[in-house]
Amino acid sequence: MQLERTGIVLAPNSRRVVLRNFTPPGDQRKLKIIARIAMLSEAEVDRLLENVFEEFNGRHQKPREFFLRRYEAVRSYVLTDTTLSENRRILIGAYFTQEYALESAALFNPSIVWHPDQTNLPEGSKRFALSLRATGEGHISSITFRSGVVDNSNAIRIDDATRFVTTPDAVPDSLYEKALFQRKLIELGLANSFAEHVLSRLEENFTLKQLEATIQITIRENRDQKESLTLFFKSIIMLAKSNYELTYSPEHGLSERLIFPFGPTESNGIEDARFVEFQEEDGSTHYYATYSAYDGKMVLPQLLETDDFLHFKMHTLNGPEIADKGLALFPRKLNGHYAMLSRQDGENLFLMYSDMLHFWYSKEILLKPTFPWEFVQVGNCGSPIETDVGWLVLSHGVGPMRKYSIGAFLVDLDDPSRLIGRLKQPLVTPNENEREGYVPNVVYSCGAVVHNGQLIVPYAMSDYATTFGTVPLDELLAAMEPV
Repeated sequence: MQLERTGIVLAPNSRRVVLRNFTPPGDQRKLKIIARIAMLSEAEVDRLLENVFEEFNGRHQKPREFFLRRYEAVRSYVLTDTTLSENRRILIGAYFTQEYALESAALFNPSIVWHPDQTNLPEGSKRFALSLRATGEGHISSITFRSGVVDNSNAIRIDDATRFVTTPDAVPDSLYEKALFQRKLIELGLANSFAEHVLSRLEENFTLKQLEATIQITIRENRDQKESLTLFFKSIIMLAKSNYELTYSPEHGLSERLIFPFGPTESNGIEDARFVEFQEEDGSTHYYATYSAYDGKMVLPQLLETDDFLHFKMHTLNGPEIADKGLALFPRKLNGHYAMLSRQDGENLFLMYSDMLHFWYSKEILLKPTFPWEFVQVGNCGSPIETDVGWLVLSHGVGPMRKYSIGAFLVDLDDPSRLIGRLKQPLVTPNENEREGYVPNVVYSCGAVVHNGQLIVPYAMSDYATTFGTVPLDELLAAMEPV
């Protein structure tokens, strides 16, 4: 049994840039920049703006609209009520905008699921959606996408990526469910009498604006505690802003879409999304992805949800067992419960069950480092894959010289706590071409799929670029040593 390397390489491309907010520190700097622009004549404004559009022509879609949004974000720093010309407003917005090369450093840690659109394909072919961790300036990671097709002979074709990359419309004013929000407050130790008072004034479904307005009323009613309440309610607002929605219009191709850090827990990156096509008990399907939110100090596991890769919902995960990286959700409920793989101790693989998708309270040990190539630690490489003989789980192990390899094991369909088989030797280890990169001697994946009896494994090469390998599923299962 041997993995066949396809030779496909998705390498980082520094030419793929996105418009991003540029916010100089301090109010005085913002005031000075706008004041200097205010001193320009209309002719100078027109000439400067023409130069901006000429220099950046063809690099972005709808930059004018983005600049106007940036102006609205800083208009409070305009010192007078004088009506500004549209060109002056656009120019001010341009001064508070920058380009960001989202994948200039790395394009890695892929996850793959079958695309929700399977139309206009030859018989026996399937379209897939591939998520990738893109890392750019400042080592900030985001989620980017590619699409492709696997044909009836299991040949893989990657669609060309668009020249443009566009950030989505963020919807921080999405509806929050009071009961769920209250439970999250309890988990975080924030459910005191003031929080209960605020929630009692809100409807069963409320918006961020309504929450903020109700909090301000409560603070005004308790002015003698204003300082402590302001600090306390800041944590509640942070929780709300960590649960948000993003939307794209269908005119944006999949490779043009980007999930860039938006919530406060993600300020330094969104890492290692593990996508899974989840089948509900009524037969409907949704896509979920666990990912690691990083704020520069702490890593917090979070959950993404989408039906169409156009509308995304981002949720916090709660409970005493939500910790560390590498959560992977099973693709359906087991015996009426959600099930998930985890690694809370940084070393062993655990199995968790829950009645609620966003709350996890207990775990049990599933897999420990056993073979020399995984003596340091084991982890999963994506959500379990259902086969006729059990749940197939791709794993990763760390051995001497912090070398990462990809392995596999099999657990029972009805009772995944029961280990059935395990590869004694790795399925993939970094070869001479794959071992050089940002982090050498690493192969890593966040998910695989099966097509026509072939396991298709996208994997990262040394935290730099991404490739694909394939192996017959029956050969892989036959190579498992019984446990």
